Amino acid sequence: MNGSLVFVLVLAFFVIVTILRSIRIVPQGEEWIIERLGKYDSTFPPGLNIMIPYIDRVARRVTTKDVMLDVPQQEVITKDNAVLVVNAIAFIKITNPVKAVYGIVDFGDAIRNLIMTTLRSIIGEMELDQALSSRDKIKARLRESIAEEVLDWGLTAKSVEIQDIKPSPSMQKAMELQAAAERERKAAVTKAEGEKQAAILQAEARLESAKRDAEAQVTLAEGSAQAIQKVMAAATGAETPLLYLLGEKYIKAITQMADSPNAKVVVLPADIQETVRGVMGRFGKNAA
Repeated sequence: MNGSLVFVLVLAFFVIVTILRSIRIVPQGEEWIIERLGKYDSTFPPGLNIMIPYIDRVARRVTTKDVMLDVPQQEVITKDNAVLVVNAIAFIKITNPVKAVYGIVDFGDAIRNLIMTTLRSIIGEMELDQALSSRDKIKARLRESIAEEVLDWGLTAKSVEIQDIKPSPSMQKAMELQAAAERERKAAVTKAEGEKQAAILQAEARLESAKRDAEAQVTLAEGSAQAIQKVMAAATGAETPLLYLLGEKYIKAITQMADSPNAKVVVLPADIQETVRGVMGRFGKNAA
């Protein structure tokens, strides 16, 4: 009797365990891959599902939510040999769990490497300025390039975002030095241009001043000539007015000589009137 009771209890326990193992409740947002004797058999959707215990097993629990994959930072060389540091983030959705499980060993790692390779290819076709200013274009080309690849793995690339794209530290330092050199070059050009314009203006000012001085001297000479002619005409036959004018010029010249800082001794003739008369005599002879 005791043996029969034990057998019944063991059998009941086995039945209960078997029933519990056959019932599978899949949570929302997941799908389970079921294998029967090591081979794919079916996919359990969210909710209550029944499987054959001891023969079927849950091979993989696959999420149907969007999967965020962080693409690590990497250095990329542009067309003009500039080094950029780029990192990205991808949003992937599993649309076919069977392909995602059996089509690729690790779809997350595969997509990261695919994005990194595609980024190097896209940016390698661009120059530095274009790459830095074309983030949306790079993102669109990147998503388009990997979309067909991931379809074979039962995945959909919903979005690929470029988190950061910037010159490498060494490249950034070189760009700063280049910018500083360019600023110094522009400053030197501006300074040289200013000095050139100033020299031109000074030369023009000197030329204009020389022209005006020459015109003034010509005008003074003409005025002096006319004055002398008028004096000569008025003094014809009269010696005293002419002696007065010449004496005045003579005294003025002597005064200027005396005021000169280089003048030491000024000798005046004893008889200025006779001196002037002598000059007049010579002037008269020359005129004759």
